[in-house]
Amino acid sequence: MHYWWVNQNQTYRAEVRGSFMWSPKQNANGARNQFYENMREVSPGDVVFSFCDTRIKAIGVATGGVETGPKPDFGAAGSNWSREGWFVPVDYCVLSNQIRPKDHATILRPFLPSKYSPLQESGDGLQSVYLAQVPQALADALIGVIGQAYWDAYATIAVVQSASEPPDLGDTIADRGILGPTFRDQLVRARRGQGVFRSNVLLREESCRVTGVNEPRHLKASHIKPWRDATDVERLDGANGLLLSPHIDHLFDEGYITFSSNQGLVVASKVKNTLLDAWGIDGGVNVGEFSREQNAYLEYHRVNVFNHALLGRQTGLSVGSVSARRRDSAPELLRPRQARPFVPTCYTDLTRSVRHRPRRQRR
Repeated sequence: MHYWWVNQNQTYRAEVRGSFMWSPKQNANGARNQFYENMREVSPGDVVFSFCDTRIKAIGVATGGVETGPKPDFGAAGSNWSREGWFVPVDYCVLSNQIRPKDHATILRPFLPSKYSPLQESGDGLQSVYLAQVPQALADALIGVIGQAYWDAYATIAVVQSASEPPDLGDTIADRGILGPTFRDQLVRARRGQGVFRSNVLLREESCRVTGVNEPRHLKASHIKPWRDATDVERLDGANGLLLSPHIDHLFDEGYITFSSNQGLVVASKVKNTLLDAWGIDGGVNVGEFSREQNAYLEYHRVNVFNHALLGRQTGLSVGSVSARRRDSAPELLRPRQARPFVPTCYTDLTRSVRHRPRRQRR
């Protein structure tokens, strides 16, 4: 196991909430950057000290090795960064004791490496650093200064990781033959609601629109425009996703519910009287405003997904034939498009849980 120090001043909220680290592969001028190259050395189980606003605010544990992935939706941050970089999945837990290294400089100074140090001798951070390796002696000193809060956070991450669902290795990508290897893994993960797609959704959504659950580990990143109908770009687009409790995700994915343009929950009549009360769903809930981009995807969902399963049962037609009829009368932009090759252009509230977890149907 190795220890790492990540400077996240611009991207702390996005990376910690989204459970990842991301960096460009090289400097803007094309030069090699050791602090970006370090991303390639991270292994599952490595510990990460998250530094932001002069404090170590969280620790993380890497859940996988480095992958090539598109830049997440950081907004204004990193506008000059390349659109492709290194992506490492990390589970974080916010520390209850967020120390300021400058206050402990005399303790930490003897253990700072002479080259590629994460800190100045004064204990101040270094702007040029993104990811720096932390020698064992420095890691021990940092853990000693943080105290019991470190071990509490580490134990919490271990509990969360042990409860994680195993990946579905049966997932495949229909257009695998036309995809380059760069984004293949991210597209596989996006189909499962993971990876860059989940991180992009977490940058836009705070909680489940229906249940109000706001602990990311209890929520699914659900595609609005289904995976099967989306282009590769849309499959990774955070605007094409919502954070939903597992039972709400099931209803949304199968077309039993959708969301109206006036912030309402729309429920198929056949399940309205049977599931809302049984699952404790408030049919009159205000689901909040959606962005312009989300509304475009939701219009597609309302036209092409909502009520399809029920329509197929009622008419004796297959869902595909019902979909075809509705698509024929839908505006051009709302019709499913064939997939095209993609051109690269802790929190730790474990007391909240979801009672109902219907088995997720493969998309």
